[in-house]
This record gives sequence, structure tokens and C-alpha cells, in this order.
Amino acid sequence: MARTVFIHIGLPKTGTTYLQTILWDNRDELIRQGVLLPGFGSRQHQWASAVVRGERRLRRRHRDAPAAWDDLVREIDAWPGTALVSHEFFAGATQEQAARAIAALGDAEVHVVVTARDTVSLVTARWQEFVKNGATTPVDDYPRSAQANPRDAWGWDTMDVADVLLRWGDDLPPERVHVLTLPKPTEPRETLWLRFAKLVGIDPSTCDEGGSGANESLGVVEVELLRRVNGDLKGFGSPLRRGVWIRGYLAQGKLVPRKGEKFWPSPDRVAQLRERGDRAVDLLEAQGYDVVGDLEDLRTPTDLQQRRHPDSVTDAELVDAASATIAAMLTDVRKLTNQKRRADARAGRQRRRPSRGAAQSAPAGVPSTGFVRRTARRARTLWRR
Repeated sequence: MARTVFIHIGLPKTGTTYLQTILWDNRDELIRQGVLLPGFGSRQHQWASAVVRGERRLRRRHRDAPAAWDDLVREIDAWPGTALVSHEFFAGATQEQAARAIAALGDAEVHVVVTARDTVSLVTARWQEFVKNGATTPVDDYPRSAQANPRDAWGWDTMDVADVLLRWGDDLPPERVHVLTLPKPTEPRETLWLRFAKLVGIDPSTCDEGGSGANESLGVVEVELLRRVNGDLKGFGSPLRRGVWIRGYLAQGKLVPRKGEKFWPSPDRVAQLRERGDRAVDLLEAQGYDVVGDLEDLRTPTDLQQRRHPDSVTDAELVDAASATIAAMLTDVRKLTNQKRRADARAGRQRRRPSRGAAQSAPAGVPSTGFVRRTARRARTLWRR
């Protein structure tokens, strides 16, 4: 078993994608330094978090998903140094589920790591990510329920930093529960990576940060447009379809590049979230956890910069955004249609070539029947994509 295991459990929208991209891009270098990132990728760590949280119907994600946590533990068990597991959905585990996960790591010295930000900006960023994944809930109604549910990765269980740490840190000494605050706006972006690397024992000077792109947010007009579009979408119920088409193609591909205005919930909702965040900071101080950064950065400023609310978006703004988005999508349709026509034409020419008989081999340069069939299949696949 690894001597030390760090479990980075979130929170969502606190630089987790940024950190995970750097870690996976430099996996071989981490191994050279004695730090194991087990598994084949972040997706397996997401599956493992779902196993820990008791998510149902995991086999619908992938046939290997139900065994993801056990597979990671086996790999950690065979490693002599430091191991690291990272996914933000681990945050939603109950106290009992977290205790079982830690116990599965045997005699290893387990550390829990949380990256955190103030509650108002966290909930606002998380809501727009919720909309990117097909939701229609208004911003002031998010999260939808105050009830604990470890299977709901979009609820309070993954966003209340104090509650998350009380569940995951219950059986650990406070010095092994680490809170990394996000850098101040005046600090370099890589500050978070440097803090994380120092904690885990990674030499960041040998790691390439070039592939770590930001998970950018939607603007106020764009998020309201997408929220309304989601209400009319049919046939996008699976996580894969929502991820590929709503989040990937439409949100990240067409709406995020518009770089719209930032937004907040309503003033009343901001006040509620600020109060909840202050309670969390007070509790973290009392618990004596290891804080890397400034704990006061987790409080929402009283002089919060004014921003629009999604309800302020006008129909004219929605029409302008929708018009530009439809035009961009029509360009994609034209490009794909032309590609399909060329592929169909190539397949048709292959089919029309004369045959010399089944018993005679085709001359050089003439494709076989199998090749023609494969070409047609590729053409159909290209069109579907």
C-alpha cells in the first residue's frame, strides 16, 4: 500500500479541471517523482467517486464503471510511494461512505484536500454549469433542494465546504485535512497549482502546464438562452449526450466564445449565500484544519461588484444571440453535409466499378467488395458525427 494517499475531493468549480489537466498531462513525470495518479484518466476517477457515493446504474455509463474504485485501490495498494486521487464529485459522499473509502486504503496515511472559493461565486458558477448540462432551473432556485443526497452531484452536498469537510475529515486529524483557497484576482493563475503541488510533494518546475485550459463560464445572455433552449430539447437524457451536445457543442463551442457579461443571483439570494458562507468559514476556523492561502478569501465581499441578473435579459438580446448561434450552427451543417456528399460520391464510384467475378482477384488499384463496404460504413459514421 502507498505510504501516503491524497484524496482531492473538490469542490466543483474551484479549479479542479485546471489541476486535473496538469496532473494527467504530466502523469509520467509524477511517477518519476514517486507520485502515482492511478487509473487511465479523470473519467475513471469520476466513476470511482460514483461508486463511493452509491450511484445506481453505473453499468450504463460503462461496463468497467462499477469496479472503478476497487481498480484504483488495487493500483494504490501495489505502489510504494505517494498516491493521488482527484475528482470533485467525491465531495458529495456521506460521512459513512467517506469513512469506508478511507478505510479501503488500509494503513496509508490519508490526507483529504479541498479547493474552495466563496459561496456566492461558487453557487453562481455551479449553476451555469448545471445549465450547460441541460437544466432549466432559475439561478435563484439553485440548488433545487436542501436535502442531502450523495447521488446528486449538483446539490449542496458538493458545495458547502464546512459540511463536506466534516463528513470527510471526521476520522482524520485536522492537520491532514487541507483547504486550498483560490488565488486572489491580483495573484497569478498558477498560484493554485503551486499550492497544490507543494502540498502533495510535486516539483512543479518539471511539469508542463501548457495544456491546462480554463473551464470558462457563460455570459448572462448566453446562459439564459441556453436555459430556455434546454426546455425544448428532446432525446438528450443521457449524461453522454448532454455532455457531447449541450455542454460540448452548443455551450462550450458556440456560446462561451461570445464572452458575455458576468452575472449574480438576486440581492436577496446573494445575502442568503453570503450568510451561509460566513458560517462555513467560522466553522473551518474552529476545526483547525490546515489552510493554504487566506481563509478570509472564502467570505463573499460586502462590497460585491454589481452584475446583472439573468431575469434582466431582454427578448431582443436573446434574439440577437440566437440569430448568431443559428448562423454558426448552419455553417457547421453545410460543412458536414458537403463532407457526407463527397464520402457518398467516393463510395458510389467504388460500387460502380466493374467486377471480374467472385473467383477472380481484383486487379491492382480496384478496391475489393469489403473495402467498398467499409468505405460506405465510414461515410455513414461521418454523417452521424
